[in-house]
Amino acid sequence: MDRPEGGVAQRVAEARKLAGLTQNRLSQRASVSASLVRKVEQGRSPASPAFVSAVARALNIGVADLLGQPFEQRGSRAEHRIHATIPPLRRELAVYTVSPDSAVRPRSVEELAIAVSRASEHRHAVNLAALGAELPGLFAELRAKVSTSTGVAQEHAFRLLAEAYFAAGQVAYKLGYLDLSSVAVDRYEWAAERSGDELAVLVGHYQRAGEMIGAADWDGALRLLGRSRARIADRVRSGDAPAIAVSGNLHLKSGLAAARSGDLATADSHWKEADEAARRLGTDRDDYRLCFGPTNVNIWSVGLAVEAMDGTEAVKRAGRFDIPPETQRERAGHHWIDVARGFLLHGDHDRATRSLYKAREVAPQQARYHPMVHETIRTLARARRRADPVARLATWAGVQNP
Repeated sequence: MDRPEGGVAQRVAEARKLAGLTQNRLSQRASVSASLVRKVEQGRSPASPAFVSAVARALNIGVADLLGQPFEQRGSRAEHRIHATIPPLRRELAVYTVSPDSAVRPRSVEELAIAVSRASEHRHAVNLAALGAELPGLFAELRAKVSTSTGVAQEHAFRLLAEAYFAAGQVAYKLGYLDLSSVAVDRYEWAAERSGDELAVLVGHYQRAGEMIGAADWDGALRLLGRSRARIADRVRSGDAPAIAVSGNLHLKSGLAAARSGDLATADSHWKEADEAARRLGTDRDDYRLCFGPTNVNIWSVGLAVEAMDGTEAVKRAGRFDIPPETQRERAGHHWIDVARGFLLHGDHDRATRSLYKAREVAPQQARYHPMVHETIRTLARARRRADPVARLATWAGVQNP
């Protein structure tokens, strides 16, 4: 469908009318309140991810269509460079089972491991341009390595390939190419299944659950994540640190599914399980490129409250801890986006604006393309009288007609 420039509010209203539905009828189909549909369409309330997913499902359209993603600004060379990384990634994801040309001479597994680690560091730093530029060539080498290796060496190459697919999915997701991100999840699962690593497979389930949550299948995601945790329960009890970290992240994802469904009590129950796991570990870890530990659990405590649309609780939780300076920019930037959303829901527009500026400072490319940043800016712009700081944010992020 065409994407009007008026944000989610205008797109929801247009899609609803094209489907021949009243606001009340849409609310019934999406299992959201009619008053929320009215507030979102009028621009008086930001459209949360849960609202967008539920309405998209009810209208049989894509989430990206309602969000207007990808947010492409073709007016600068920097924007062109970032989005120009997508076609090569798309080609690599398409040819995943095809051996590359014989001219591709892959480096040793050890050298490839260093290159994949560097790509993951770009991902955590939200350096999308550098990451997108490096991945296609790296994929070609990894495809060559898995096609010419056997046994343990081949399994190692598949683990590296899975990690690279994880990074590619994050590039696509952060730039708003949601369908391509879904393909990357498929490719991750394919490689992980061949890696001989059970935890890598479960990290694929973590990603798959994210896809299900985005499609408003919250109950299905909870079931998948529960089965995944059960597979490694013995390893968790025995004190296996990577298994504890993966299980903790699976609990956090379960918390997200519950929060999106409006069940903050269940979300908090999963958060407490994750918090206990983080306390057992006592430090922040990055197993399978899924940050886990006390810092990330604290960040999620705020995010879960925001996802349940409890801004006051989110603000309270955010005030209980500080983000350590060594925290990965990807996580810290997401935290400040959540804090901004919390302050907006709480009614403190000045602090919401300041939090968006902090998100931009910490991880500018993430903030620039994040759909909830765009929604928050639009809602702030419509509500504020003194709009200069918000207007500057809107111009920077490419939010048109806020």
